[in-house]
Amino acid sequence: MSTTTTTDSRRGKAPAGERIADWADGRLGIYGLAKANMRKIFPDHWSFMLGEICLYTFIIVILTGVYLTLFFHPSMAEVEYHGAYEPMHGINMTEAYASTLDITFEVRGGLLIRQIHHWGALIFVAAMAIHMMRVFFTGAFRKPREVNWLFGFSLLVLGCIAGFTGYSLPDDLLSGTGVRFMEGAILAVPLVGTYIAMFLYGGEFPGTDVIPRFFSIHVLLVPGIMLGLLVAHLILVFYHKHTQFAGPGRTNDNVVGMPLLPVYIAKAGGFFFLVFGVVAFIAGTTSINPIWVMGPYRPDQVSTGAQPDWYMGFSEGMIRAMPAWEWDFWGHTINFGVFIPLLLVGVLPVLLAFYPFYESWLTGDKREHNIAQRPRDVPSRTAFGVAWMSAYVVLMIAGGNDLWATHFHLSINAITWFVRIGFFVIPVITYVITKRICLGLQRRDRDKVLHGRETGIIKRLPHGEFIEVHEPLSAGERYKLTAHEQYQPLEAGPTVDDNGVVRKPKLLERLRVKLSQHAFGPEGQIAKPTAAEYEEITSGHGHH
Repeated sequence: MSTTTTTDSRRGKAPAGERIADWADGRLGIYGLAKANMRKIFPDHWSFMLGEICLYTFIIVILTGVYLTLFFHPSMAEVEYHGAYEPMHGINMTEAYASTLDITFEVRGGLLIRQIHHWGALIFVAAMAIHMMRVFFTGAFRKPREVNWLFGFSLLVLGCIAGFTGYSLPDDLLSGTGVRFMEGAILAVPLVGTYIAMFLYGGEFPGTDVIPRFFSIHVLLVPGIMLGLLVAHLILVFYHKHTQFAGPGRTNDNVVGMPLLPVYIAKAGGFFFLVFGVVAFIAGTTSINPIWVMGPYRPDQVSTGAQPDWYMGFSEGMIRAMPAWEWDFWGHTINFGVFIPLLLVGVLPVLLAFYPFYESWLTGDKREHNIAQRPRDVPSRTAFGVAWMSAYVVLMIAGGNDLWATHFHLSINAITWFVRIGFFVIPVITYVITKRICLGLQRRDRDKVLHGRETGIIKRLPHGEFIEVHEPLSAGERYKLTAHEQYQPLEAGPTVDDNGVVRKPKLLERLRVKLSQHAFGPEGQIAKPTAAEYEEITSGHGHH
């Protein structure tokens, strides 16, 4: 009795997996694409993980959001509750609130998924904000990454919109108060505010359409736009690569780091599960948005201590701090106490969004930059960023002025006046202090390069003088401290041309020169040591 075995290899056929791969490669070009890109080098620095946290929390929010969508009913129809939460039996509420209670108390894992979704959204927006700060303070927005900076800024704004609309969906007393706040802001828009509010709410507040429309915005519109921007953002990151900090062997034309496959992919995969685990741990141990405590929304009620999520607090702070100015104009009342803060809500972020183009105009530098800058090496930009952040913090204090007053036993009027004055004064103070700190750090780096690192060892010279022994820096350390480029301030052009005709500089030209001298003049940066200065010091002349 004999047994014959026929295999693909004996028949001259490739294994099934290889045949499928060949079929796909012939139509999609996967092999060539992978071969060209899977060994791309990415620099390794801890701050780059901020962008990964943004990506991973976005994935977590999408996954948990899909699960919650299966059970949520975005309807404002009134129902009488008879679900699992007995304290609310017989209470009238919207289907949106009732279905959220069902998700919380009846759906398996519903409360945990809700908490993961909410915490993930908060961490997502926070990670984007911190990631943008890293890009801003290191100058990673410069050419060729200006478009990617705008993509990132748009993602941050859309993340805030998604967070607000999602926060409002349960229709509890806290989120309903926020929706009512938004209605008042919309009505303050001259001429068209009433029409916008009637369209959004489906009639007089609270209307019948705001929750269904917020649901469509939260689940379909905003995530779809964000997904497209995220893909474009990642493609540009992959194409341009990360910036890298100065160091031995690192130039503007090369990348020192690790290959995408297998090292970077393996680390990224592990980091994803770490982020997921941390978010799940926070969600499982720390309660957030307990809607069963708040109760359903009623237009005639306001929950005590109603506060928006942190990323929207600055907008409420503007309105709380703004004086109640009104004008009667041709029979119409214009509420500047709300309309002006609405304008500022758009203006303040735009200052950051277009900063890369302002800096390019100020320096006139059109070159590509792949080396990241240390914040101290660009004092004016760093000071501006910190000043902007201080203004944001002041507005956050205004957004919670009632809680500050009750918790610290302060006068709410005193807090309001502190915010009104501080919004204009504190950014100026923080700008000056931050710039002075950066200049001090530049002086320390200069001394360290020229004289070495302090060792704490005191030595007495033969003639009785006591000096501290300094340890010279290595070549690599000196390179890190002196690799940055320093711009020279612009000079005003001649006021008389070659023909003797007086030329009056334009206002924009004079402004550019003033700003350039402030940013890059003697008071804007400390000149880094030159090779000649270092040679003179180390040769013994003037060395202690």
